[in-house]
Amino acid sequence: MEKEGRKRIVIENVRPEINCGRYPIKRVVGEKVVVEADVFGDGHDLVTATLLWRRAGQEEWRQVPMRSLPNDRWQAEFSISGMGDCEYTLQGRVDHFQTWRKDFKARWEAGQNLEVELLIGADHIEAAAARAVDSDAEILRSFATGLRDNKDLDARVAMALDEDLNRLMARHPDDRLAETYQRTLRLAVERPRALFSSWYEFFPRSFGSAPGRHGSFADCQRLLPEIADMGFDVVYLPPVHPIAKTNRKGKNNAPTAGPEDPGSPWAIGSSAGGHKALHPELGTLDDFRRFVAATHELGMEVALDLAYQCSPDHPYVREHPEWFRWRPDGTVQYAENPPKKYQDVLPLNFETEKWRELWQELKSVVLFWIEQGVRIFRVDNPHTKPFPFWEWLIGEVRQEQPEVIFLSEAFARPKIMYGLAKIGFSQSYTYFTWRNTKQEFVNYLTHLTRGEEREHFRPNFWPNTPDILPEHLQYGGRPAFMARLVLAATLSSNYGMYGPAFELCVGDAVPGKEEYLDSEKYEIKSWDRHAAGHLRDLITRVNQIRRANPALQTTWNLEFYETDNDYLLAYGKVTGDLSNIILTVVNLDPFHTQAGFVRIPMEALGIAGEQPYLAHELISGDKYIWHGERNYVELDPRLMPAHIMQLHRRMRREQDFDYFF
Repeated sequence: MEKEGRKRIVIENVRPEINCGRYPIKRVVGEKVVVEADVFGDGHDLVTATLLWRRAGQEEWRQVPMRSLPNDRWQAEFSISGMGDCEYTLQGRVDHFQTWRKDFKARWEAGQNLEVELLIGADHIEAAAARAVDSDAEILRSFATGLRDNKDLDARVAMALDEDLNRLMARHPDDRLAETYQRTLRLAVERPRALFSSWYEFFPRSFGSAPGRHGSFADCQRLLPEIADMGFDVVYLPPVHPIAKTNRKGKNNAPTAGPEDPGSPWAIGSSAGGHKALHPELGTLDDFRRFVAATHELGMEVALDLAYQCSPDHPYVREHPEWFRWRPDGTVQYAENPPKKYQDVLPLNFETEKWRELWQELKSVVLFWIEQGVRIFRVDNPHTKPFPFWEWLIGEVRQEQPEVIFLSEAFARPKIMYGLAKIGFSQSYTYFTWRNTKQEFVNYLTHLTRGEEREHFRPNFWPNTPDILPEHLQYGGRPAFMARLVLAATLSSNYGMYGPAFELCVGDAVPGKEEYLDSEKYEIKSWDRHAAGHLRDLITRVNQIRRANPALQTTWNLEFYETDNDYLLAYGKVTGDLSNIILTVVNLDPFHTQAGFVRIPMEALGIAGEQPYLAHELISGDKYIWHGERNYVELDPRLMPAHIMQLHRRMRREQDFDYFF
């Protein structure tokens, strides 16, 4: 098709745009979408740019005028009030009326003859009146008549430059030669919990009515009020399905299990069923539904582990042998990551000729648990399954259930992690677990919050998992656990923990490895969550602070602040209207007291340079009067390795000082 040669606008460098529009950007309900682009044309004519957006499937576009930034850059924003897919694009046009108005004003100020210019302006206005309806059309025609017929030149000039006329003309532009951006870009809008959530993971089997007795869902219901009181909103359960007998692992991942060893929950499938069945000792489906309902009553919800793998005893092996890889000796290929071997796990063969049937069955697993009340899935090792499968599955599920959230457990290479996020995963595990120094935190978080990744990759920070006990928790003791809690909960708006082990500061590891000694993955534990040294009170307080302060409920407002001590990491989070200003300072050294000065960006925070301001420490409740941009902080890790402070920009009246002190 021949291009319309009279269109003179160029639109390029649109942001956000993921892989030339191949993937959608992400937001949650109520979040803003800020769009920028270079929009320009030839010559000296003025250009106008418009942001267009709509719900997917709608015909009419909503229009948002873009504001001009330096160097032909334009910007506009919009917010979404409901879940679902949306579309957006841009439009630019030469604005002949604004060009005429600019030139007219210059000629008037220079004292030139304006007669012909007034007639040209009247023609522009008359054309706009033809595009308008009702009262707007009548008003525009009256302006056009006045520019042509009024005998008073000053009155005609005043009408030509009238701001009401300017607004009316902007309301009825001439779009015949407008240029629309070549791509329609996509936006995926999820519910707010995709952006702000606090996860607590535990193994139901370890919370039986007596030590060593296998727990049930009924037993675990008694635990739920305590988890809710701690401020968590997502209760994450490892796989709850039947566990195989064949090749069952013993304590500490021993290749041979003893008669009492319960096996790994990730070895899914037995004669009792597969991915749509429950381990018999946990209870029935009715018991599970009651557990889910009890969670909802407490303002929380259940996240289930979605592990697409099978034990040798899984019904799929017998019913669908074509879904597995068979070796020349007639055995099924079990999972390996040399030198590691997982004899109790069989990977599915996604290259099977029966891949369509396999995909449909795996989708039915998700839909089955949705029917039981589950709306969040933590997906085990998604990077070991094909990307096209996940894009299809997540898209199919969200067409029916847009509120479903998928967390990607992919400790993989960066491009793989970001690729999974692009194709639909709501949240992702991250490298936070292995960031330790001040510069490592600054570099990593700056990349996540300032790069293109922020448009599609939502981090979920976990200081520990059943699979990973990082070295700093092995050797740093209770101070390291406290510091990592504050870092995870305040750097990212999504965070989680492998609960009982973290609460109790468990640091016992397999020698030379980042793995728990006597791991709960292979045995039933008896946790005394009230043992001396537990962190329940601190965890509860940190979660209260997160809920009470909107600045901590997003990741994208993170700003690092300067300190003169490399063991002190300082950063701020602020709401757009500056009504909530949170400063966090963390001592990264778990062994020694560290002190130094933190530089507060007073101008950016709206704090006048000459006035004192209040720093309210939210963990302890202490209050400090600070002056100027440099203020002293000292943190003893044995007492509390972190401050979470709310800064109040203005001191109260003198008679209100008792409120602070």
